[in-house]
Amino acid sequence: MAIAETSAQRQGQPGMRTVAGAINGALHAIFEGDDRVHLIGEDLLDPYGGAFKISRGLSTRWPARVHATPISEAAIVGICGGMAMRGLRPVAEIMFGDFIALAFDQILNHVTKFAAMYNGQASAPVTIRTPMGGGRGYGPTHSQSLEKYLVGVPGLDVVAVSHLHDIERMYRTAICESDVPTVIVENKLLYGQELAEVVEGRMNGFAVERSSRPYETITLSLAGFRRADATIVTYGGMTRLALEVARRMLIEHEITADVVVLGCLSPLPFDEMVPAARRSRRVVVLEEGTGRLGIGAEIASVLSERLFGTLAAPVLRVAAEDTIVPAARHLEERMLPNAERLERALLSIVDR
Repeated sequence: MAIAETSAQRQGQPGMRTVAGAINGALHAIFEGDDRVHLIGEDLLDPYGGAFKISRGLSTRWPARVHATPISEAAIVGICGGMAMRGLRPVAEIMFGDFIALAFDQILNHVTKFAAMYNGQASAPVTIRTPMGGGRGYGPTHSQSLEKYLVGVPGLDVVAVSHLHDIERMYRTAICESDVPTVIVENKLLYGQELAEVVEGRMNGFAVERSSRPYETITLSLAGFRRADATIVTYGGMTRLALEVARRMLIEHEITADVVVLGCLSPLPFDEMVPAARRSRRVVVLEEGTGRLGIGAEIASVLSERLFGTLAAPVLRVAAEDTIVPAARHLEERMLPNAERLERALLSIVDR
């Protein structure tokens, strides 16, 4: 816990124009506007405010609606399920995404099944927020990206925030409006990143298009949405890496790559990926989780089916190596996706 607190202090306090500040601000606004909302989790009370300070200030303003619990993720999600069935809008904060495994029974066998089991007469629209991802040297059990284990659960929405998204709209939809349980994936490296500034549909040289869904898909193009040489599909904490590599490919290789940033991982919005993939006919999927049977594999499979005969190259995947996350920082860096691997994948399909 001391590790998480120190890192949160390094990244800047909520309230700044960071992703952490935006999530904290969104939670404050949602709490203020809807007294059905409760927050449940470990070490949430001020002055601590959660391991990454995302919940800071909530217990001071709404002490009766912020509940600190013992260390039991199954109990946290189970209690949220009961509250949701009684008409409340509970938010579970799981301190590290790795610990969501301890709540998997409640997710898989309970909150996602109630609506079907009770013929629509009951439902449990629980929201589960949790930080995922590596890059901080937290070791094998505090650094994983486990969202691929969640996207196959029927009746569960899985959402991934990035520095490009309308964070308050996303969280308000999940917490106050959705009728199904939702997991919000918050990549830890995003917390300290500044929010993107999109002005008149442009950001740092990219033209920007947003889908109309609350969990929006955002497409960015250095070629003004004319035909690109390749398309990168990604989400969450890999977004900045994808954008950096897209710029470098243009400068160093004169290769244009559109970037499609997903806001929703389940259900996957394939209709919003297809236009960019059809324009370029070459696709690389970038994810931080391990590659085998991952989200990238599902995207590659469906895009290959939908664009059969159109794609000029196989859909490639860049992901973490299929091993546990090493504790040593230099080994962790080697295991996780990086710019060199993404560039190599793009060059290999464009050369075709």
